[in-house]
Amino acid sequence: MSRLIPKVRLILRAVIKNNFISLVAAIIFAGAFPTGSFADSIPQDKTKNKKLKRFVIASTATYGAALYGLNKAWYADFPRSEFHFFNDNKEWKQLDKIGHFYSAFHISHTSVHLLRKAALEDKKAYFWGSVVGMIMLTPIEILDGFSEEYGASWGDLIANTSGAMLSYGQYVAWDEIRIKPKYSFSRSSLANNRPNVLGNGLHEEFLKDYNGQTYWLSFDLFSFQKKASFPKWLNVAIGYGADNLIFARDSENQQQGFDAYRQYYLALDFDLSHIDSRSKFVNTVLYIVDLVHLPAPSLEYNRVKGWSFHVLKF
Repeated sequence: MSRLIPKVRLILRAVIKNNFISLVAAIIFAGAFPTGSFADSIPQDKTKNKKLKRFVIASTATYGAALYGLNKAWYADFPRSEFHFFNDNKEWKQLDKIGHFYSAFHISHTSVHLLRKAALEDKKAYFWGSVVGMIMLTPIEILDGFSEEYGASWGDLIANTSGAMLSYGQYVAWDEIRIKPKYSFSRSSLANNRPNVLGNGLHEEFLKDYNGQTYWLSFDLFSFQKKASFPKWLNVAIGYGADNLIFARDSENQQQGFDAYRQYYLALDFDLSHIDSRSKFVNTVLYIVDLVHLPAPSLEYNRVKGWSFHVLKF
């Protein structure tokens, strides 16, 4: 699959992340679920019922408009075909798949939070919120599948499901999130080799240059130990990235003289969800910032440079 379609997915995710309510549109997904199954979950209290219905209607309309705009802005320029799949699982050292995993998790996590605020009971919020994360990005795969230029990806669908299941599994087991995916970006010099693909300028490179992207799993140690002596805000994170990725596949990189390799990290991390604030604005800012791995000491290993220590790794 062309390097450009992951860019479109990343752009859509970036837009959606700035309006989390829009993400929850997939709760009903414009009637994708049997009406009775979700109706059975709606609170019987009339006030709560109205609140949840307004929430679902507004979210569905917003998300539908976003998909319509994406279709017109991108796919309309390419010939349509019969629905088909394309195997892109060996491309970009699977960083695009981890991006799907990351997005699906946070869509699910945020949807659970919003559904609980809309008065849905916890167990049902856990389930329906995870369903949102599982199918939120599915329409993009459908659009890919009907595009002659691209094709739907089983790898993307599996990554979407896995991210949603990480959220659901934690809520079922612990009634809270203890392991959280995070993202960070450090600008690389490699984008200059293919600016049309890897980005021309920071605003594009942030979305397109996989060489600068690192994905993390942050473990909330306090939630596992529940000891007052252990700082609530201090986490440990494992990270994954790659370097020398100029082309999608290893064979393409090697033909052009680039030795693409994976990077593995062990680092400290900060859990901002443990900061208490009475301000909704502050809480929202903290929530958004907590999607990112903040600069912290880290240990890195890769097969080219071996072990190295970073005083501050972002």
